[in-house]
Amino acid sequence: MQHQLDSKTHHSRQVLFSLLFIVVLVLGLLYAKWVPYFQKSFVAASTHNIGNAIVGNGHLGKALPWFSLSLGWNFTKAYFLAIYKAFIVALLVGSLVQVLLPVRTIRKYMGGDKFSNSFWAMLMGVPTMMCTCCTAPVAVGLKRSKASTRSVVSFFLANPLLNPATLIFMGFVLGWNYTIFRLIMGIIVVLLVSWFISKVAKEKMVNVPDNKMFDPIEYDDKSLFIRWLEALGKLMLESIPAYVVIVFILGCFQGLIFPAVANLSNNPILGVIGLAILGTLFVIPTAGEIPIIQTLLALGLAPAFVGTLIIALPALSIVSLSLIKPAFSWKSVSYMFCAVVVMSIISGILGAIIL
Repeated sequence: MQHQLDSKTHHSRQVLFSLLFIVVLVLGLLYAKWVPYFQKSFVAASTHNIGNAIVGNGHLGKALPWFSLSLGWNFTKAYFLAIYKAFIVALLVGSLVQVLLPVRTIRKYMGGDKFSNSFWAMLMGVPTMMCTCCTAPVAVGLKRSKASTRSVVSFFLANPLLNPATLIFMGFVLGWNYTIFRLIMGIIVVLLVSWFISKVAKEKMVNVPDNKMFDPIEYDDKSLFIRWLEALGKLMLESIPAYVVIVFILGCFQGLIFPAVANLSNNPILGVIGLAILGTLFVIPTAGEIPIIQTLLALGLAPAFVGTLIIALPALSIVSLSLIKPAFSWKSVSYMFCAVVVMSIISGILGAIIL
């Protein structure tokens, strides 16, 4: 009888914790993503514009100094003003997922190395609508909560590439052909890159005994609140200092990273390869690729370059790669970068034909 009571209490506690996690997640997304993007969609529909490009302090396409502290400072301010709400939510969700959700639940949907696990993780990444950097703390939390490499990479890439708000903005601002192209290429990139990383990573899936149920109270002697503070503090220490420093450095070197557009047309092949590498390294907020591409199109950017940037810019950045490093090996991080660069080049080639 006592065992049945303990089991019932255990189950009730897990249900309560799971509901608490869902409430925090939904409220956070409403605050940082869903409501602001819903309002912004009307602006995009009526003006066919969502703001200036964050690169070049609004002067993208013009020659910039190869190094500028003022450009770096302005870029850092503009970037963090655009993402701070989402990053706060990401830290909360990334820490809470480690202390509130049962391992069995995460393992059921995200613990395996099958296509279905990758597909479910991709779908889970669609409504959260985060940029690659804001997704990183959540991805780290999922990895520490026994999600497989393949599932975590799918979730990590699906957030920026399959963001429904970005797709809608892109349709209103650039044209619906760009939205369709991005959607199809985004799905291909998410599924192929996650599959590839799962093959080269040491740990493809997580093995957890069937009787291992994660319970925040029974897991150790610490209270749930203390365990959450520890998880949150660890995420903050691993992410915020590097985040600020790398964003500032990238901002200072904008003139070196993004030269005048005229230089790109001199050698289209090298231009596509260069943009694939630099675009994958560079950091932008959610939907930040749209005003960049809009500005470059007005300056005569070729479709091949658009096809490259439409994947390279949002998918990854050197910042997000550094933020997910605590949960991945250097080998996995390096292969992820290379895979996205290759897929961006392929996207550029297809863009030259289709767009």
